[in-house]
Amino acid sequence: MKRINNQTELDNYMGKYNIESFFGINMKKYMELHLFEKGSHIVKTDEPINYFYFFVEGKVKVYTILKNGKSLLFRLYKPLNIIGDVEFIDCDTANSNIEAINDCLCIGISMKNLRKYAINDPIFLKYMCTSLGKKFISSSIVSSINILYPLENRLSSYLLAIAPENSKRSNLDGGIITDKFTEMADLLGTSYRHLIRTINKLCQENIIRKEKNSIIILNKNALEKLAGDLYE
Repeated sequence: MKRINNQTELDNYMGKYNIESFFGINMKKYMELHLFEKGSHIVKTDEPINYFYFFVEGKVKVYTILKNGKSLLFRLYKPLNIIGDVEFIDCDTANSNIEAINDCLCIGISMKNLRKYAINDPIFLKYMCTSLGKKFISSSIVSSINILYPLENRLSSYLLAIAPENSKRSNLDGGIITDKFTEMADLLGTSYRHLIRTINKLCQENIIRKEKNSIIILNKNALEKLAGDLYE
């Protein structure tokens, strides 16, 4: 994590998402702009969570590590989302892993200051209840997705989410993805063999191309039709 000492940029994001309206008191002086580089973790399971975050720029994946050591994908987040609402009341450690898919920006307030000044703020507490309610509904939806949707659809949604937004290769629709296939299989709750079969099927349909440990998106529109908005 890197602190960005740019008040103008912080003010721009606060205005863009109207963040001051989430509080009934002035919390602006306690806010900081933090940068998380691609591949870094905003929070990690069972590690101290020192900041409450408004996620304002980039894309992240939220996942957990199961007792057997495998990962399972929960959601793929875009702005605006908040990080730390579940832990705010009385939990000092994170309950999931949140990893930056690309460079991400968050507006952070230390948990110490938030608990000190906003614990009795009815406007903020109402906002927190709304956020937690949405996450509860989202959790139920994800459980249904993992059970009911074919891997082809889940894989398509995941590939679109982690693909570079701007590809410099003009012959490509969606850029290059270089996640390890074993890790991808774990996140999508499937076996490595089934993942490779599904990748090969999409390759045969000229939607993607597999090159060693990378995937190249050839037909973004076809991938979007398969993906829907499963993990959004």
